[in-house]
Amino acid sequence: MNGYHFKRIYILLAFLIIFSGKTSAQRFKFLVPDNAIVQFAGSIGYFSVGAGYDVFKNKKGILDFNYGYVPATKGGELHIVTAKFAYKFYEVKLKDWGKFYPFNPGFFASYTFHPSLSYKFSEHRYPNNYYYWSEALRPNLSIGNEIEFNMKKIWKDSGIKAISLYSEMNTNDYYIVNYFQNTSALTLADIFQLGIGMRVKF
Repeated sequence: MNGYHFKRIYILLAFLIIFSGKTSAQRFKFLVPDNAIVQFAGSIGYFSVGAGYDVFKNKKGILDFNYGYVPATKGGELHIVTAKFAYKFYEVKLKDWGKFYPFNPGFFASYTFHPSLSYKFSEHRYPNNYYYWSEALRPNLSIGNEIEFNMKKIWKDSGIKAISLYSEMNTNDYYIVNYFQNTSALTLADIFQLGIGMRVKF
């Protein structure tokens, strides 16, 4: 086989490698998040960071994945991972510079990593189903609101599509059951937690 044929083979291999690389990149493009999140409090850590995705054709669904941290000085060191979903039911346009979403109901599940916490209570120490909830896994209901600033209008050269500020009230199964069992001692304010955060859309 002469040098000409080797050259053709090299070109063909290079083309296949480049083409397969582009195909793989396009195939996994959906994994690239649409926005970045930072949040303070809200049952998912003293502070947390995460990545978010706009879902559905109308992009009113929000799917977030967060990592939260509680320092030892705030009640004990904890590491928390969370998957969140919320839906923006109503949209109020604020001229051309922003939008306001007053009612974003949602739910999320958080898992806390700690040596003293496990997915379920030990059957060696407690009868089966003695405790119905998990020590580490918490399902939560949430209600939030969000104001979004259109950065293309406010700061064209920033390279950012939008910046949002949001607040979120949430509660979990354990708090709800305790509330209905102790309505004389607990108020709704006792079972809801508040989180505030910022979302940057790329």
